[in-house]
Amino acid sequence: MVAACAPVQPAAPGEAAPAADAGSLVIYSGRSENLVQPIIDRFAESTGIQVEVRYGSTPEVAATLLEEGANSPADVFFAQDPGGLGAVMNAGLLADLPEEILNRVKPRFRSPAGKWVGVSGRARVVVYNTEMLTEADLPADIWDFVDPQWAGRIGWAPTNASFQAMVTAMRVAWGEEKTRQWLEGILANDPVVFEGNSPIVAAVGAGEIEVGFVNHYYLYRFLREEGEDFKARNYFLPGGGPGSLVMVAGVGQLAAARNPENAQKFIEFLVSPEAQQYFTEQTYEYPVIDDVPPPEGLVPLEELNAIDIDLADLADLQGTTRLLSEVGVLP
Repeated sequence: MVAACAPVQPAAPGEAAPAADAGSLVIYSGRSENLVQPIIDRFAESTGIQVEVRYGSTPEVAATLLEEGANSPADVFFAQDPGGLGAVMNAGLLADLPEEILNRVKPRFRSPAGKWVGVSGRARVVVYNTEMLTEADLPADIWDFVDPQWAGRIGWAPTNASFQAMVTAMRVAWGEEKTRQWLEGILANDPVVFEGNSPIVAAVGAGEIEVGFVNHYYLYRFLREEGEDFKARNYFLPGGGPGSLVMVAGVGQLAAARNPENAQKFIEFLVSPEAQQYFTEQTYEYPVIDDVPPPEGLVPLEELNAIDIDLADLADLQGTTRLLSEVGVLP
């Protein structure tokens, strides 16, 4: 994992200076630095808390926490998806969160056990090249991409945490055997492998591939930078299967946290209107509280035919990575 620090900036003229001895906070983040460091900096500046962030992929960070156990220096686990949080929670490493934090978040976006809360929502989509395809050319369900007609046309990112969460949802909804068949079917179609979602969207927009399996919000960054002429758009699968999964990035406090009060302050900040506005305006994700509207132009969650699944059921990350390895998707 890579470490970064959020420096405390002096207060602007007319503002109260942060407390001189506000303490520290260690965050293990499975979210990308470019996405979340700005909002972490805001928290550090407004509280005076010295924040250290260690970045890695969500599976990598979860594995580190499981290995470190009660000896981990982490106070907070900021995960890209519920799977990593569930794995750490099931090992008994997450603390109970206060009701006042839990109740800020819509019930579907928090742990039923009260161990973590979602901080931003994201939908799985198929991004497609608009010069090569129309929505009418695309299937209703992600299963149908095993059809040989899609050979050489698909991009995916098997090491990505959100992709792995979708595969976990497949295992929950379809069972192990059908999920294995889907993975084998996609492999037979010779998909192009990418490290993450952004390069998939870039490749689709450039016409290097025709479709890719990604989270919805990556497209909007390209549209912001390149304009409406960017030749890719999102397709929300209408079939209601695992390919239409809506999940959350979430956060939990480590039970062995050395700075529990600061951990709770940070989590409370992430579900505040200020932070929720950041996620909707800057990262184009769905808010998890009622006080903040979704990003302009984004299909409301209520209009998506998303699979009905308990996010707490996505905890078996190890089972998913084992299946991906057995099939040959992962080394």
